[in-house]
Amino acid sequence: MNLNKNIMIRILAVSAASFIMALNINSFIHSGGLLPGGASGLTLLVQEIFSSFLNITVPYTLINILINAIPVYIGFKFIGKNFTLLSCWSITLTGILTDVLPYHVIEQETLLLSIFGGLINGVAISICLLADSTSGGTDFVAIFLSEKKGIDSFHIPLIINVCIITAAGLLFGWDKALYSMVFQYTSTVAIRTLYRKYQRATLFIVTDNPKEVCDEIYRISHHGATVLEAKGAFEYSARSVVYSVVSSAETGKITQAVNEVDPAAFVNVFRTERVLGNFYQTPAD
Repeated sequence: MNLNKNIMIRILAVSAASFIMALNINSFIHSGGLLPGGASGLTLLVQEIFSSFLNITVPYTLINILINAIPVYIGFKFIGKNFTLLSCWSITLTGILTDVLPYHVIEQETLLLSIFGGLINGVAISICLLADSTSGGTDFVAIFLSEKKGIDSFHIPLIINVCIITAAGLLFGWDKALYSMVFQYTSTVAIRTLYRKYQRATLFIVTDNPKEVCDEIYRISHHGATVLEAKGAFEYSARSVVYSVVSSAETGKITQAVNEVDPAAFVNVFRTERVLGNFYQTPAD
């Protein structure tokens, strides 16, 4: 029952994110003539090419599904079946809603559209990622590299998107392309702020209860820890320092648990750029 409830919550979250993305495309993106990057941006670029040069209107859904064929294959083969099925639902629903919902011009100032449209896009993508799914396209590539290489790879879609936007600039003018880069940068910042699964954090915990602290770290994150023997500089008394590297998304729960087992513990959390060696990563289902 809990499993079914979890799946239903994930489906509802992905559906809500798909609606937000479609609404964003038909309001902020179309109002500013922007490209959101990734598969969505490439889809809109192909639509614009067909419309401008061939005078043919092609449905968003058809192009988007074709573009996502290879990323979906990567998802099924290397990431997880439920993860990829939910992503397919997101891709399909976003396409259908984009084709069905009417266009709505909400603002004329392109810079405002770029910033807030990018923010909304980043929030929608983050909802998908937090539901253990993606909106398709370059997100599959980022997650695949993050899991295989053990690094935060969500800057890679930004690089790919810059290439797509550059192509749009060469074809249709640089003003909208440059605003699209603002859109994409804002979206990437929002994702990196809201979704931290593949970001690492290092913990240094000075405590008198090292075993209990290590047990809590393992219980929450499935990561081990190293206990270093030290002496306090003020009283020169023996202390223990627990050292561990965990996912940034888990630091809040861990620090709360440490405070419960040792209210006097001193916790230092700082960002880790890269980890080599065995690092447990919860697999996508």
